[in-house]
Amino acid sequence: MFNTNYQFAIAALAAIAQITSAQCPDLRADYDAPVLADGWEATLIANDLRAPRGIIFDRNGGLLVVDKGVGIVRYEFMDGGGGCLLVTKRTALVNSTTLNHGIALSTDGQTLYASSSENVYAWDYDAGEPAVSSTNRTMITRMSNGDHTTRTLLMSQKEPGTLLVSRGSDSNIDLETEHIESGRSQIKAFDVGSIDADSEPYDFTTSGRLLGWGLRNSVGVAEEPLTGGIYSVENSADEIERNGVDIHQNNPGEEMNFHGSLNSTENQGGNYGYPHCFAIWNTDVPDNDALTVGTQFSLDQSSTVNDTFCQDQHVAPRLTFQAHQAPLDIIFLPNGTEAFVAFHGSWNRDNPAGYKVSSIAFENGSPVANADSNTSTIDIFANADNSKCPKGCFRPVGLALDSKDRLIVSSDGTGELYVLVKRQSSSTSPSGTTPSGTSPTTSTSPTDTGGASIASLPSAGAWFAALLGLFAVL
Repeated sequence: MFNTNYQFAIAALAAIAQITSAQCPDLRADYDAPVLADGWEATLIANDLRAPRGIIFDRNGGLLVVDKGVGIVRYEFMDGGGGCLLVTKRTALVNSTTLNHGIALSTDGQTLYASSSENVYAWDYDAGEPAVSSTNRTMITRMSNGDHTTRTLLMSQKEPGTLLVSRGSDSNIDLETEHIESGRSQIKAFDVGSIDADSEPYDFTTSGRLLGWGLRNSVGVAEEPLTGGIYSVENSADEIERNGVDIHQNNPGEEMNFHGSLNSTENQGGNYGYPHCFAIWNTDVPDNDALTVGTQFSLDQSSTVNDTFCQDQHVAPRLTFQAHQAPLDIIFLPNGTEAFVAFHGSWNRDNPAGYKVSSIAFENGSPVANADSNTSTIDIFANADNSKCPKGCFRPVGLALDSKDRLIVSSDGTGELYVLVKRQSSSTSPSGTTPSGTSPTTSTSPTDTGGASIASLPSAGAWFAALLGLFAVL
């Protein structure tokens, strides 16, 4: 008994030495450290990817990442608390040069979905191994475009087996999308739970439940967790003029649109304006008699397509954001009080905008801010100097929350993954100003922020206390 306990104690002490000597990821970016809002901390946890886009956690706490042009990679972490996530295993799950953004898991976690420009594929998935089936199934097809080639995927938690797919336009101003039959600039829902190995794949253009059309490129799609409301964030047009006057620097605004919920047909299937109508951000434009932030407007005023046509026959955005920020993802806290949006950043603007992650307050399934607000977002993670973007800064794309509500952010421009942790409630800088706070750290002290599926490290103090008690009886 003595020998057994003694051997156990020695082994445990060795384990403690290994644990306490292990550091958080000692990774540093080769650009100016981003800044954070008060109460937030950030840690760079991986920088070995080519162009990470969509990300999602599996049921075992593994993080699945679509590495554009490479395939799907899975990370396992050792959890030191706070933002300290140390990569312990990296697995190449799928090798594919055609996968470029979308990723989702079935409600039971046993089917993995990913997308190319043309198709949505499915694999049997075992998070325990981890491994996917040797072959995949094509679930949805006929989605190729000349432009806007990502196909965002979202598995509904309210309606299991229902997969949402977003398909963008073929060009900056794709006039064919004014016809619903084009199948472009649309978000649809598909019952993939009923597809078996012998089923023909869905044709995106002719199949599926239409949630909205006239959506230029809604890359970010999310389901509000309390009401099941579907929200998307829209990348609007570039290089626009109004009545022959260049207004592209500050217009049109990027959009957050509401598409109803899957258990109802209310507020669903509407036309959101594109390719003729857009949401205004800066109201200093020609022929503005009554345009306020978020109002739909036309680029030209003809007898058939004009501001009245845009406002009377199309669905206005629920919120509007500064032009050209390029929102690429949106995700909600489980309690529905907050949504996070990844703004990939502009190219069509003299002074770069975006390149940040922001939060939006929600209440009872809707944004707290009014539809005409220009201060609806709070910046929580932003580049220190946007003038160095896009080359010398991170470019956020995908968002994922772990079971401790820590926010993981992918950056395709730098091949990185960050973890953002809200340490305490405090005031934050309003949108449009530089967020206050500290730069991302490479290590944080362990703290308990709730249960997690990621493997957790016990505190050294707890280990020592237990061992002292053990030695006392040896």
